[in-house]
Amino acid sequence: MDLKGSVYRIRKCAFDLLSLWSDLMDDDESWDLMGRDIQLKSTFLYLDFNKVISGAPQDQKKPLTELANKLFCSIEELDHAVKLRSMTLTQDRYNETAGVLEEVIALEPPGT
Repeated sequence: MDLKGSVYRIRKCAFDLLSLWSDLMDDDESWDLMGRDIQLKSTFLYLDFNKVISGAPQDQKKPLTELANKLFCSIEELDHAVKLRSMTLTQDRYNETAGVLEEVIALEPPGT
């Protein structure tokens, strides 16, 4: 049950990150809010992915680790683009991250 809760939170954070782009307007406050939201969600994702990977059967650890690494690399690039406040670069990085987030949303609890 604990792993299912972590998977649920992972999916919830992924949905929240997918909705970020609609909230962005090109002003200082929205850039700051987006940056903080990315950092907060990535912290929750890190903790929950760590728990899910640790509790997963051995044969599922490698694919979960690869997905997590891909996600965090993508989020890091998105966060960097937001810090630069480049609308074009942020849109590009957001589109890349959205594809990975879709994979995360499809994540099934380990052992199912």
